[in-house]
Amino acid sequence: MKTIATLLLAATFAAGASAQKTQEKKQKTNVPDKVTAAFKSDFPKAQKAEWEAEKNDFEVGFKLDSKEYSAVYDASGKRKETEVEIPASELPKAAIAYLKDKKVKEAARITDASGKTTYEAEVSGKDFLFDEKGNFIKSVSE
Repeated sequence: MKTIATLLLAATFAAGASAQKTQEKKQKTNVPDKVTAAFKSDFPKAQKAEWEAEKNDFEVGFKLDSKEYSAVYDASGKRKETEVEIPASELPKAAIAYLKDKKVKEAARITDASGKTTYEAEVSGKDFLFDEKGNFIKSVSE
């Protein structure tokens, strides 16, 4: 019984420390409460949320269902886009063909507020952007 009580106490402490750490990360970037409330509403099961200011917006990186996500919100709490990391093999066929013989370090599916999907592939320090069908849009150096 002592062991169970000790485990419960440790779990409670760990949960409190985790919440405090998230709060500290939020305070460092001055994320408005309405932005964090919108995020919690959109992704109630998100874990390990870390915030950063991005121009006039706020970006949060988090884990959900064992996947890496990020979401960008404006100061009013409106979600502008969501990005989820995907295996390079899940890029559209046209994008895979375009990147033939290139090593993709990371790939992501990006969905904007209107539901439009684009894809991103990182290759040798450059981000290659593709439309929903995998047609090349542009590359951007990091």
